[in-house]
Amino acid sequence: MTTQSLQDSRRPASVVWAGVDGFAVEYQDALLLIARILIGWIFVQSGLGKLMDINAFAASLARNGVPAPTLFAYIGAPVEFVGGLALLTGLATRYAAALMILFVIVATLIAHRYWQITDAAQHRVQEINFYKNVAIMGGILSLFVAGGGRLSIDGLLHRRR
Repeated sequence: MTTQSLQDSRRPASVVWAGVDGFAVEYQDALLLIARILIGWIFVQSGLGKLMDINAFAASLARNGVPAPTLFAYIGAPVEFVGGLALLTGLATRYAAALMILFVIVATLIAHRYWQITDAAQHRVQEINFYKNVAIMGGILSLFVAGGGRLSIDGLLHRRR
């Protein structure tokens, strides 16, 4: 392959990547809004479900060996719901993201201890859920770094200053 043909073969890829970079920069705020909605929604719907049946949530915590399960249910469900709303709306995004990372760590260690499960099928299900939560933490960490963007309550408050 000649030097010229090697350079020509690289050109289309660099144009594609430049287009991807340009798209990300141009639509950063809309993409952050979509990211916040996608990540926040999982916590809003899950937290709401727990709030609507707090006794069932406390019972699941008890089954997982959590001490004082009712107390932790009354702490965990609102944290999940309100934290999800904060991420979704972009209110105190970085603080909400930090809180939700801690929440996901605790929830993962309570509910997805796959290494303790001997049944192969259940082991695999819990392993998948464990690593799904690890991926969710990565998404939340991205929001922690990027903040809420201009299309957020944080962005609105920042513009008013």
